Amino acid sequence: MCGIIGIVAHSPVNQALYDGLTVLQHRGQDAAGIMTCDRDRLYLRKDTGLVRDVFNQRHMLHLRGNMGIGHVRYPTAGCESSAEAQPFYVNSPYGISLAHNGNLTNAESLREALFREDQRHINTDSDSEVLLNVFAHELQQLGKLRVNEQDIFRAVAAVHRRCRGAYAAVAMITGYGIVAFRDPYGIRPLVFGRRETQEGPEYMVASESVALDVLGFELIDDVQPGEAVILTRKGAFHRRQCAEHPVYSPCIFEHVYLARPDSILDKVSVYKARLRMGEKLAEKIRRTWPEHDIDVVIPIPDTSRTAALQLAVALGLKYREGFIKNRYIGRTFIMPGQQQRRKSVRQKLNAIDLEFRGKNVLLVDDSIVRGTTSRQIIQMARDAGARKVYFASAAPAVRYPNVYGIDMPAREELIAFGRTDAEVAEAIGADRLVYQDLEDLIEAVRYGNPRIERFDTSVFNGEYVTGDVDETYLDRLQAQRNDAVRQARREAEVEEVIELHNTA
Repeated sequence: MCGIIGIVAHSPVNQALYDGLTVLQHRGQDAAGIMTCDRDRLYLRKDTGLVRDVFNQRHMLHLRGNMGIGHVRYPTAGCESSAEAQPFYVNSPYGISLAHNGNLTNAESLREALFREDQRHINTDSDSEVLLNVFAHELQQLGKLRVNEQDIFRAVAAVHRRCRGAYAAVAMITGYGIVAFRDPYGIRPLVFGRRETQEGPEYMVASESVALDVLGFELIDDVQPGEAVILTRKGAFHRRQCAEHPVYSPCIFEHVYLARPDSILDKVSVYKARLRMGEKLAEKIRRTWPEHDIDVVIPIPDTSRTAALQLAVALGLKYREGFIKNRYIGRTFIMPGQQQRRKSVRQKLNAIDLEFRGKNVLLVDDSIVRGTTSRQIIQMARDAGARKVYFASAAPAVRYPNVYGIDMPAREELIAFGRTDAEVAEAIGADRLVYQDLEDLIEAVRYGNPRIERFDTSVFNGEYVTGDVDETYLDRLQAQRNDAVRQARREAEVEEVIELHNTA
């Protein structure tokens, strides 16, 4: 879950890229980067941290040029090194930079092929650098001093043939323009828009439409699965389907949790989809628990508010804000390390005792992943005086890891893995647990765009849309994402720094 952006304009784009990344900050808090192009010269600033911390006035003044790309990142494989901040860059051919959201499932075999067959060196563990080098190699194979849109479309088609998994990417070709492309399944989102100026049209691509809205761009369309969109620095616009057999299969978890409610993805309003999730959840409670004794519905801020409000309205129950959120604490879901997540929950939320005391409370969250946050929040509700604490999830039980760019934990660290719903309820300390049904979730999102053929729902049912994920791959993912392994990696990095300091 990263955020990407690209702009081609008639005036400097540094401030617009910065503003766009701040709007997409919810998609990644680990690192941020911007690369701009002024004629044939590139300018780059990237580092770990939030957008506001990575860039200062000196950096902004240095980022010259009328086109550029940007990225906000969180570490999919647990690495927190500034070396893996994006955009990445290769000088051959032409000078190409790239920012990527997603995850390549065949990154290891591609890395080997790039070394043995293409004679390209990959300097980090990032699959985004692999994707960049595959794209660069396919352009270099053309053997041309200057490229045109036909050459780029052919290169993207070759990328589709070689790469597997999820990738929404923006690539900037020095002196030429920006290319945006999306994998043949359209797993990760990507939209583009246009803004009219006196000098002519300006174009922008981004992970979510809200970034376009904030900068005054009109949403034109989603980059379709397998499609490539070209924005030249001279103002030309081209788009073409580059995949042989695209299958519309966007990640449904974007609507559950990842995207902002004011975004429109794949022509589906995230806000309205979450309203429908609340309605579906209310229907299930009426169907399976008609004699409920719920006094009040309380959301767990912020993502679940929309679904919780609609659920309360549908059931004719009181809706109250029972938790106050400290907005200066990041999302615990994307924080590295279980210990840090536990510590941050109490710092992030505080209960209003009056809304809990002596009441049977239904807490509503968007999903339950590890269960760590849910368990602590339920205990906070009890400490605030709740008589009974029920828990409802706007999504089904998360029982399988995500392999397409969301850093969910290893299978054994998912609270629902190998447990029944009743066992999950006991594990998180709830008096009753209600999960959304998968069919209802799909219907809630698809209602906004019946053209969507299917969704990636792999975290709920273990069915991976790309068809190339097996037990061997999941076992390797387990080794990378296990919290113990991550902690050992961080300790090793600290020891290395100390050793370097002592020998200096």
